[in-house]
Amino acid sequence: MSSQLIQPEARPRLLFQSLVKDLEKDLNHFDPGVRGVALGKLLSLRIPFETVRDAVNLHTHTFFSYHADGWSPCRYAWEARKAGFFAAGIIDFDGVDGVWEFLSAAEALGLRATAGVEVRGFLPQFSDAEIDSPGEPGVHYMAGSGFVKRPAAGSPQEAFLLRLRFISEKRSRELVERINACLPDIAIDWRAVIDERTPAGYGSERHFVAAYIEQARRRFPNQPRCAEFWGETLKLSKAAALVQMQDPIGFAEKVRARLMKRGGLGYTQPGPESFPPAGEVYGWMRDCGAVPMDSWLDGTSQGEARGRELLECNRNLGARGLNLIPDRNWNLADPEEKRRKLDNLARIVALASSWHMPLHIGTEGNRHGLPFVDNLDGPELAPFKGRFLEGARVLIGHALLARFGEFPYAGAASDAEFAGNGRARNAFFASVGDLAPLDAAAARSLTEMGPVAALETMRRSGRSGTWTGLE
Repeated sequence: MSSQLIQPEARPRLLFQSLVKDLEKDLNHFDPGVRGVALGKLLSLRIPFETVRDAVNLHTHTFFSYHADGWSPCRYAWEARKAGFFAAGIIDFDGVDGVWEFLSAAEALGLRATAGVEVRGFLPQFSDAEIDSPGEPGVHYMAGSGFVKRPAAGSPQEAFLLRLRFISEKRSRELVERINACLPDIAIDWRAVIDERTPAGYGSERHFVAAYIEQARRRFPNQPRCAEFWGETLKLSKAAALVQMQDPIGFAEKVRARLMKRGGLGYTQPGPESFPPAGEVYGWMRDCGAVPMDSWLDGTSQGEARGRELLECNRNLGARGLNLIPDRNWNLADPEEKRRKLDNLARIVALASSWHMPLHIGTEGNRHGLPFVDNLDGPELAPFKGRFLEGARVLIGHALLARFGEFPYAGAASDAEFAGNGRARNAFFASVGDLAPLDAAAARSLTEMGPVAALETMRRSGRSGTWTGLE
């Protein structure tokens, strides 16, 4: 639009909107200094946020593993606060690189926050059953909520974290090698993808899919020839491939399935040696001061059909909460499939709640088309709203108590105090999680008073429903 067609009174508003967009883009810069400056400038603009509402998303990936729009931890904190979330959380695969950035950004924004990690492990008790990793018996997703710092250098916890990264890198490097051997015309450089597309060295399947698609465009700049190549690779006609390529999101998923998923060109069946044992993963999360959590998909796999047995097995191995992606259980075109999966969700939520396991929900953010946050007031999720919000309060309370009071939910001190009284434990942690979000000054005050005094301050504040004793 030419400047002559813009009314003079509209120009300052358009300039302001452009400035905000540029700063939001800088929040995704790989340089943390650029991100920090951008957040500071955005805060200085005093942009009004939405009123806080009953909206929680504790499970959004960042660019430290993979986010569909390349969001950094501070970008997600910014977007969650703008939208008026009650609480927000990040969770990245096999790493805790974004934890401190997210918690710090949340303090600056006045946002309740938690940060965690997602890991695939091997569950030997279900080695003959597919659980939540399609076509891979015994492979199981687990999550840890409420990491508040990196494991200390030289500690066993750091060694395990490095082991997770080594296993992940080995899997992805060998995957790329196998695909390159099958598709030499579009072979990619694993190291170049890691260096160019990731801020901290974690390469996901989606990073490599994007790299293969871009390499094909470079190798075959003529679109009909590129469509011919993809048609041969995806086992489609040239015309069908050309149509598919007009839908970048769906096309990327088809390429991923053909190259990387079960039966794909680069796929190899994992075994017990491909992932760490589930019990060790839960133990590591607990030793890091986080809440170890089992995960649930939709109840339709062979393993999840044995829901009580599966959840009890994970509890015995150390799981203390349950990680869920509610959208996968109701946002479906087939009414019968939707009914069946909602019934499965109701059963697992009731079971976890009967064992006082806090529920951790979110929508991931690692694929275009996913909702930004679950609609807890919709008819499908309204029956679970109270339990989902309670879980968020418990896990936010844990993040505060672990960080400032050295009193994690799954720690020895908490176990001793509540001695099997899960209801009382949850009520205490939720009372702290329900307090107003900390700002940087309040966080500094809690840090300076030390863990003993900070724990007592949080106890008093939880009982009164408001922060007391902070400068």
